[in-house]
Amino acid sequence: MSTTNVNATPASAIFSAINAQNTAGATSTTPATSSSQDLFLKLLTTQLQNQDPTNPLDNAQMTSQMAQISTVDGITQLNATLQTLLSNANASQSLQAAALVGQSVMVPGGGLSLPQAGTTTGAIGGVSLAGPADTVVATITDAGGATVRTLQLGAMAAGSNAFAWDGNTENGSPAAAGAYKVSFTATQGGSAVAATAQQVGVVSSVMNSSQGVSLNVGNLGTFQMSAVTQIF
Repeated sequence: MSTTNVNATPASAIFSAINAQNTAGATSTTPATSSSQDLFLKLLTTQLQNQDPTNPLDNAQMTSQMAQISTVDGITQLNATLQTLLSNANASQSLQAAALVGQSVMVPGGGLSLPQAGTTTGAIGGVSLAGPADTVVATITDAGGATVRTLQLGAMAAGSNAFAWDGNTENGSPAAAGAYKVSFTATQGGSAVAATAQQVGVVSSVMNSSQGVSLNVGNLGTFQMSAVTQIF
């Protein structure tokens, strides 16, 4: 009597089938972990039933496969836990961001807004320095690019720094209300320090999207929470 040899199913085939099952059933109401376990047991049973009687499945190989499916289940449960933690973190960040509505914040940008005379004193801006600087100079220009005022801000620490412009031009006369631009040069011991202009605006609303929580800062635009360097 002849004997037909059936090769043992490779372990890689079992896990490929499990991955395919999880991908196809991503929207199923059946938990992925349970589906993976059921599929693994069915495939393992089939493998045992069809193994080559002259070359049966090695016990060590079977134990290794069972350990691997346990690892897969553990990773699946860990991913589910991380997704829950991420959702809770996003909800918490949304609540924190909602408290910023109506508050002034500093975000990237070189704009300066000078209100009408008598409503407030001057304008507030900021600069982010890559390192400490012993000399920082702010140059304020109008919409046409003409220099309105040059401010010697002195020494500043690394990171975000605020400064105030009194709203006067170089000759001491009040500048017209409106939008201005500011740029910076900074040095430390004669060497240049990277300086990035920042601007101040009022948070008008909060948005929650797949990219996280964003703030609408009036006409300055939309910024991620991580872009806010100071709150006033």
